[in-house]
Amino acid sequence: MSVRRLAAEQPDSFAFSKETMEQARWWIAKYPPERKQSAIIPIMWLVQKQEGWVSEPAIQAMAQLLEMPTIRVLEVATFYTMFHLAPVGKHHFQLCGTTPCMLRGAEDLKAVCKSRIGDKHAVSSDGMFSWEEVECVGACVNAPVVAIDDYYHEDLTPDALEALMDKLARGEKITPGSAIGRQTSAPEGAQKTLTDPSLYDGSLAQKITLPGLPEKV
Repeated sequence: MSVRRLAAEQPDSFAFSKETMEQARWWIAKYPPERKQSAIIPIMWLVQKQEGWVSEPAIQAMAQLLEMPTIRVLEVATFYTMFHLAPVGKHHFQLCGTTPCMLRGAEDLKAVCKSRIGDKHAVSSDGMFSWEEVECVGACVNAPVVAIDDYYHEDLTPDALEALMDKLARGEKITPGSAIGRQTSAPEGAQKTLTDPSLYDGSLAQKITLPGLPEKV
């Protein structure tokens, strides 16, 4: 794993929003008082949802909230790659570059990201997009895969990825899932097995009487 550092430019301060603090208190209450530091990961996720990234003032605020050393919060932030240590675009793309996705066209998707957004970890000039390459996202059968914000977009081609970017740029919502209409992780194309519902809907089953059942009153 490469060394992860905080962004060179940092905001002057950070404040929990009312909603974030309410949710943070809910997480803290799940643990005994002496173990409240265990809530650091969900609270850091809430902070990232609020701000878009995890800044140094936010790290200090979380350390104060949970009464833990700042360095321990920093260790969490720099260890887990799901936490952004620098500002990201309004829509952040996590492109899987591991072998299955690479063999299925991830390199072509990278080219789209570079041409439309710029270098990895950079934010597009309009502030709309940013991207990074990540390790396996666990959806190899649907490769290549790009996680956009919180949802997976699978079976992508360069044209399909461009179309998603165009919709987001216009402020439209996009639908996660397979770009080719694949049903979850089923093989590509139309269903070829279990096409007769009677094979699995129980209609062919014979009624049986289980021994030892109590008599009906």
